[in-house]
Amino acid sequence: MIGRVRAAQLLVTAVLVTTLLPVGIARADGDPVRGEARFQECAACHKLEAGANEVGPSLHGLFTRKAGELADFRYSPAMKRSGIVWTPETLEKYIADPQATVPANRMPYAGMANASDRADLIAYLSKASK
Repeated sequence: MIGRVRAAQLLVTAVLVTTLLPVGIARADGDPVRGEARFQECAACHKLEAGANEVGPSLHGLFTRKAGELADFRYSPAMKRSGIVWTPETLEKYIADPQATVPANRMPYAGMANASDRADLIAYLSKASK
């Protein structure tokens, strides 16, 4: 009897891990074509050209840049203090929930809940922000 209960517990755990875990983690194999479509949400405030700051800072050269370091953009004190260096992993966490990642930042964006959408966006930005 105990063996069956333990087996059932392990099965339930395995099912939960394989179905729920991927929901919160971006896939490494994002699609840059779909990501370009996702970027349209960002394009209202961010541009990909160097020095093209708008409501948000230019995303040109984003990866490996320290958050809050563009001299010609007025960042929030919270973003300047964040210590974030932008990588696909740090960006994935940030765009999932900007306010949870950097409380009191000025970006008025609730976040991108879907991990696949985030992976697609990051795949696009990895190419387009160079």
